[in-house]
Amino acid sequence: MSKELKEIVRTKYNQIANQSKQQNETSCCGGTSCCGDSSEVDYTIFSDDYSNLDGYNADADLGLGCGLPTEFAQISAGDIVIDLGSGAGNDAFVARSIVGEEGKVLGLDFSGAMLTKAKNNAAKLGYTNVEFVKGDIEEMPFENDLANVIVSNCVLNLVPDKVKAFSEMFRVLKAGGHFCVSDVVISGELPDALLKDAEMYAGCVSGAIQKEAYLEIIKQAGFNNIEVKKDKEVVLPDDILLNYLGAEKLSEFRNSKVGIFSVTVFAEK
Repeated sequence: MSKELKEIVRTKYNQIANQSKQQNETSCCGGTSCCGDSSEVDYTIFSDDYSNLDGYNADADLGLGCGLPTEFAQISAGDIVIDLGSGAGNDAFVARSIVGEEGKVLGLDFSGAMLTKAKNNAAKLGYTNVEFVKGDIEEMPFENDLANVIVSNCVLNLVPDKVKAFSEMFRVLKAGGHFCVSDVVISGELPDALLKDAEMYAGCVSGAIQKEAYLEIIKQAGFNNIEVKKDKEVVLPDDILLNYLGAEKLSEFRNSKVGIFSVTVFAEK
């Protein structure tokens, strides 16, 4: 099932890579059939506004994040930063504006179309210290103790084996290094229909796990000083939820204590 889920995500994000942020915002996957016949996942429901940040590049912003991890990442000039699930380069270019010419940013993604878009964006900008690498977050193609900082934006929820992902993050960070990731977690039990739907997995929702379990995985990976820097509820529109729940179940869901949250988490090695 892990391989199947990864292939679903790769396919979705290869398709999304070839669309603009405006297309993603106006309809499910820009009006293509990539979201299937029965589900309509708006990938911009979770996103935050980057446009006022140094290093922002509109061509790299596809509206796919769920936070601003660089805001709390404590990146310094000269750092080596890894951006996990770097997409078209949005967070990588923001990080690059902070590390400067002496630092380096490595973007990791397994979507070929996203990598092509990111590399083209970097070339247009003339950046020589931003590199985009193809690879799997569960088995990163990086040496031990490489990075000062890791950032990631609404990606780790898509990784089937989160234990492996955080273990790999610990491995590639230098001693004294840290990460800051924005991600989607849940509180309470999501309805089975949402959890089982592959399209909702690609849309970040059913791939999310309980907030407490998420933080425990980070702790078990060996990280210290774990802190939730930002926590906000994500409200899925009724027209999306109705595809899964029906009117009666939707009302029950809205009145329950179940919630979907975007969190930004910081931790140190």
